[in-house]
Amino acid sequence: MPIHSETQVDVAIVGCGPAGVVLATLLGQAGIRVHICDRLPSVYEIPRAISLDHEILRIFQQMGVIEQVMPFTEPFTNSEFFGVDGQLIRRMTMVQAPYPQGYTPSVVFSQPPVERILREHVSGLPHVSMAMGLAMTEFSQDANGVSLSYEDSSQVHARYAVACDGGASAMRDSLGIGFEDLDFDEPWLVVDVLVNEKGLAKLPKTSVQYCEPDRPCTLVIGPQNHRRWEISLKPEEDPVQAATPEATWKFLSRWLTPEDGELWRQSSYRFHALVAERWREGRVFLAGDAAHMQPPFLGQGMCQGVRDVANLAWKLTSVLKGDVRGMAAEKLLDSYGEERKAHVRELTSRIKGVGALVCERNVDKARARDSKLLAECGGIVKDTPRQDVLPALTTGLIFPSPGAGTLFPQPRMNQGQLMDHLIGYPWCWVTDGTVKAEIPHGVTTIDLSEEPESEGVVALWMQRHDVHAALIRPDHYVFASATNLADAQQLFENWRTHFN
Repeated sequence: MPIHSETQVDVAIVGCGPAGVVLATLLGQAGIRVHICDRLPSVYEIPRAISLDHEILRIFQQMGVIEQVMPFTEPFTNSEFFGVDGQLIRRMTMVQAPYPQGYTPSVVFSQPPVERILREHVSGLPHVSMAMGLAMTEFSQDANGVSLSYEDSSQVHARYAVACDGGASAMRDSLGIGFEDLDFDEPWLVVDVLVNEKGLAKLPKTSVQYCEPDRPCTLVIGPQNHRRWEISLKPEEDPVQAATPEATWKFLSRWLTPEDGELWRQSSYRFHALVAERWREGRVFLAGDAAHMQPPFLGQGMCQGVRDVANLAWKLTSVLKGDVRGMAAEKLLDSYGEERKAHVRELTSRIKGVGALVCERNVDKARARDSKLLAECGGIVKDTPRQDVLPALTTGLIFPSPGAGTLFPQPRMNQGQLMDHLIGYPWCWVTDGTVKAEIPHGVTTIDLSEEPESEGVVALWMQRHDVHAALIRPDHYVFASATNLADAQQLFENWRTHFN
């Protein structure tokens, strides 16, 4: 769909980074008219994000790009935490197979080629227009929509707009939306190195958190020969000087010399923990880094942004297609910020907890930390799956019941296909066959007693929560669960109240 001097669309997106391009794809595939712009003409060729999880891979499956993306991913190695005296004090791993979402739970990836795949895919959607290398200069909104002006004097009129324009979001600032500071602000040096065979032989075979008071740092094993270091800077160190090649190689001298690889990127950052005060202002929504920033200790930055837009996309689609109207539509759209802000705050709190463990600068307190962790596991460090750190939704469009707000598994069905390939992405009632309820119009049913799963991931989920059925939202989160017919009737009655 070409862009003209004036264009009318359903949704205008500012920013074509990961959050923006995923949102444009999900909306465009649903038949929603979308315009997306970015001030940069092409993909940023330096990696920023380095890790994804199985929820994001499932969303890539929904977008139809998973087969193209997977060659640029590799399973995330274990992350081993070493204390003051070099002893192992914690190990983070991934959940065991069979994998609940159908994909490796934690992967590292190469961001530039993956972003190119996403942009190429969205550019082929008939309902999406793109303007790369074009900045949005101003916007205004009224009760009917949002008008956006661009530096080439073109205009777009949209029913809704979404700011995906990064941590320095001009749209957020124009709306007067501030950040809530979650109390984390530290200078770090981030270094990406393409390591040669000689260098690889020197490095650990797992990712490492060096929980050392003098210089906390992280080593992440990326795809192929890509290695990343995140190195804490001291108050007296100049971040600009630290990011020069000469200084960077001095920081890396513990592991490598310049003969062992090539610097790909070295940049100084202040790691923050921030969340926007509100995520909606009238017909404008915030998503991705425009809405939040968190330290990188669990590699959740890009994942958070993709979760944002997966949540927002189906709600906007429901409203724009008229499936939900009036006050119910407004409540549905408000639930986006309610759900995502609470989730981001909780996950950021947990990320800060990991950061506090890594970054203790007091030697005595660090030794006490090491002793406490080792005492808790009886001196034998046990595996902690990364996915155990991720919280469930606790507010918004969920009905209190066991497992509500959790990410529902994607089973592999008996014929080998994954559930989403079989049914798509509607509201879905999944039952083991023991709860026979009357299913409302608009809800798809999977009865596992008639269409069995092959790996038992749903059975394990139901056993864990002691339920026999669940109503799943289009973004794969559990609206509610049921153990019997009475539970089912109650949850469906509650579900109807949200859409009428």
